Amino acid sequence: MSALTDTFALSNGDRIPQVGFGTWLLKEGDECYHAVADALRLGYRHIDTARAYLNEASVGRAVRDSGIPREQIYVTSKLPAEAKDYDTAVAEFETTMSEIGLDHLDLYLIHAPWPWDQIGKDCREENRQIWKAMEKFLADGRVKAIGVSNFDSGDLESLLPACATKPMVNQIHWFIGLDPSDTVRTCTEHDIVVEAYSPFAHGLIVNHPEIAGIAARYDVSAPQLCIRYLLQKGAVVLPKATRTAHIEQNAQLDFEISPADMSILDAMRDTDKHEDAMEFRWS
Repeated sequence: MSALTDTFALSNGDRIPQVGFGTWLLKEGDECYHAVADALRLGYRHIDTARAYLNEASVGRAVRDSGIPREQIYVTSKLPAEAKDYDTAVAEFETTMSEIGLDHLDLYLIHAPWPWDQIGKDCREENRQIWKAMEKFLADGRVKAIGVSNFDSGDLESLLPACATKPMVNQIHWFIGLDPSDTVRTCTEHDIVVEAYSPFAHGLIVNHPEIAGIAARYDVSAPQLCIRYLLQKGAVVLPKATRTAHIEQNAQLDFEISPADMSILDAMRDTDKHEDAMEFRWS
């Protein structure tokens, strides 16, 4: 399970574990608590949540109850996408800190460049204003690193001139068949680490016959192959599972996909260019 101990350096010198445990859609209470507790027991040291997930309390409780020193666990949460002014950002951050019950966050992200019910709306000026709040959380020491999520190249290029401290991370939708190369290229140019969420495309790709066939060659599951692919693309990866066996299996990544198989996986593209995995169709 060496992948769980591999890390990337952020631009501030801190290190982020390359494999995290995602908690989207894990219900507050026993489901989320036990999944995070299992992940920590099995060696995960990077837990990703968000105010919008409504499970920060369970994440924080599992971290506190784990018996693992706090400095050994990397915890991320996110500012709600709807928070598009400074005062609202501060209020939402305080709610997160109260709910999660930890003295600091290792990473705090703007969850999206636009409200979820107004996807695509131009909120670039608002994002420049709330970035000032993000920089304040960092300066106050309550957050160790700051970044963004779901920002494309244009969103980033708009934000960067207004930054005293530039984003250290951009968490984006990325899985086999979805090509975010423009955004990844911009992140690389600006020393921004890319995180890949929903590496299984909400489960839509794990039964794809070509992926299953390649996975069988390595004697691994399709989800393991999906995670390993993104690791080899240079991303931090955030798989999610609820069953203990799947949580454990997803951490067993000590294999290497050959260049030839990486090329096959790279060539899988959604011909309709849908960014939403729920609309994803294989060519």
